[in-house]
Amino acid sequence: MNVGAFTLATAPLLSWVAIGLLAAVSALVLGFGLLRRARGLPWRAIAFAILLAALVNPSMVQEERSPQRDIAIVVVDESPSQRIGDRQHATETALAALKDQLARERDLDLRIIRAGKPQAGAGDDGTRLFAALDRAMSEVPRQRLAGVVMITDGQVHDVPSGDASALKEAVGAPLHVLLSGQPDEGDRRLVVDQAPSFGLVGKELKLTIRVEDLPLPKKQEGGPTAQARVTWRKDGGTPHPVMVPIDRDVPLPVVIDHGGPNVIELEVEPGPQELTLNNNRAVVVVNGVRDRLRVLLVSGEPHAGERVWRNILKSDPSVDLVHFTILRPPEKQDGTPIRELSLIAFPIRELFDVKLDEFDLIIFDRYSRRVIPQAYLENVARYVRNGGAFLEAAGPSFGTPLSLARTPLGTILPTEPTGDVFEEGFKARVTDPGRRHPVTEGLSGAGPPGGEPTWGRWFRQVEARVHHGTTLMSGDHDDPLLVLDRVGKGRVAQLLSDQMWFWARGFEGGGPEAELLRRLAYWLMKEPDLEENDLRAAVEGDRLTVTRQSLEPDDRPVTVTAPDGSNQSLTLSPDTGGRSIGSLPIGEMGLYRVTDSSRTALAAAGPLNPVEFADVRTTPEKLAPVVAATGGGIFWVGNGKMPEIRRISPDRAAAGRNWMGLRANGDYTVTGFSETPLLPGIASLLLIVGGLLAAWRREGS
Repeated sequence: MNVGAFTLATAPLLSWVAIGLLAAVSALVLGFGLLRRARGLPWRAIAFAILLAALVNPSMVQEERSPQRDIAIVVVDESPSQRIGDRQHATETALAALKDQLARERDLDLRIIRAGKPQAGAGDDGTRLFAALDRAMSEVPRQRLAGVVMITDGQVHDVPSGDASALKEAVGAPLHVLLSGQPDEGDRRLVVDQAPSFGLVGKELKLTIRVEDLPLPKKQEGGPTAQARVTWRKDGGTPHPVMVPIDRDVPLPVVIDHGGPNVIELEVEPGPQELTLNNNRAVVVVNGVRDRLRVLLVSGEPHAGERVWRNILKSDPSVDLVHFTILRPPEKQDGTPIRELSLIAFPIRELFDVKLDEFDLIIFDRYSRRVIPQAYLENVARYVRNGGAFLEAAGPSFGTPLSLARTPLGTILPTEPTGDVFEEGFKARVTDPGRRHPVTEGLSGAGPPGGEPTWGRWFRQVEARVHHGTTLMSGDHDDPLLVLDRVGKGRVAQLLSDQMWFWARGFEGGGPEAELLRRLAYWLMKEPDLEENDLRAAVEGDRLTVTRQSLEPDDRPVTVTAPDGSNQSLTLSPDTGGRSIGSLPIGEMGLYRVTDSSRTALAAAGPLNPVEFADVRTTPEKLAPVVAATGGGIFWVGNGKMPEIRRISPDRAAAGRNWMGLRANGDYTVTGFSETPLLPGIASLLLIVGGLLAAWRREGS
């Protein structure tokens, strides 16, 4: 039994069984005396009672108690949505008022936890206040917890779930919420409902978007549908505006035109009510993949290198090769009857008219001006200008009147033959621009600048003059050997020798023919990693790395635009090949835009469309179940009005109109105690003897 700081304790001198037996014997003796109507019975009862009490050995224990201060935890929301409007000011004002009121409580300690600030490299978890609260409560004894106060806009994304008892147990004290915003807020947002992560190159991809004006208006049948302008662009290119109805799913077709990441930016114009423009924008990254690289290889005649071209192309599982070799040119007349020929007719019309646009790359290997009519060669030239890819491996006929330069293809070829063909041993050399171009930069065996390559020799080269394009490799007499050019929307490459097969056969050590052809084919297919003049950006941990690829040295600084719109200049340092690299630390999640006035690169830090900005309106709905389960209250403090704070007993209501309560738990620790016997041995003996003498005297009188 507790009486203030005093406690009654016992230390029996005999076992409780023995004391119980003695009590029973005493009751029998007293009962017998009662039947005999003994006159000293009361004194005997007193003596027996004192004897039994002495055997129980009672004592009074006095505890020395040290009162423990209660603890109130205040969780301050520092998430990005708290920076909207005056929420941050309202939060700090409410926190200052709390600290001022609670400073008057002598038995209360205040612990302030700031949480919700996004970290670079973190996932898209939104505002996590309860995770921070759990960490703080792990250091606080539950019997000392007076209450929890959250100062937030209500957009909390880790609210615990469960029934009322589970929610009450999760917090363990009254939870009060101070909302930093205003009721009845409105906002417009852009929602990307469906966005595939991958898309086939050259195919149309459909995104599903929706513009919402929150709170959503009640739909009226037959009324006019409001519209909003959505602007989208891909890879920082030309903006495309489109009008979309409000609160309806709208398909948006986008063509994936290259492999690798395709960054699609979308933005909707401001609405009638706006809290922030952050959720008026969305970013989608679609990785372009090629279903199959369809290649048409036309060999003008059988030769030693024909099989090498075929083997290299067939070794790539992503290449779907269609190969034709012209075995019997039209001018060949040897008297063989037509019925005895087993050769099939070359499907010229089907390849160069009907199915021409189905090919991703067309290669002419030692082809001369014959078999294919001029009109179909004009189709090939038009195919390139419209975005196709063409590669010619020139044979000796390129320097003759049968040269492709004298056909409609001559309008897209980067060189013009002089008529000479060199047939002497030479080693292909990478030119200075070639050492900066991704197609030939770092080829194994190229040797140092000005040095001798370690790969084998070739023995034939067609002399030609370059009238446009970039020469990546030179050959005999330093004449151009490999020339690349852009024509309209397409690309052209020309190899002025038909003896790459010497490398494949390992002559004089061979050479990197497979790697060269792979890079060449993917450059023709506009692979982003092989662009010779490009700007790239990537987020690595907490740093933004910018890489510029250029054929000419370029020391211009780039401008980095952070997600919040601030600009910063970054100087790039020369690296290997044609690359220049620079990096800077970042501390904010979102989309970073890098530009050097001619090119733009995008890089995402963290989630592109964070859940934090999915809905930025201040709301009590998410926290209401936990508040109700713990007996707390929800108060709007965006207008500067603070609720009164009261100290309450643990069994009383913790919230009411314009007031919130913090429990006064009254917890303590025992620092010491003293024990005082209630029936000392000598006193007990004297009382027992005295009681027995009084009974004897009473009965003897």
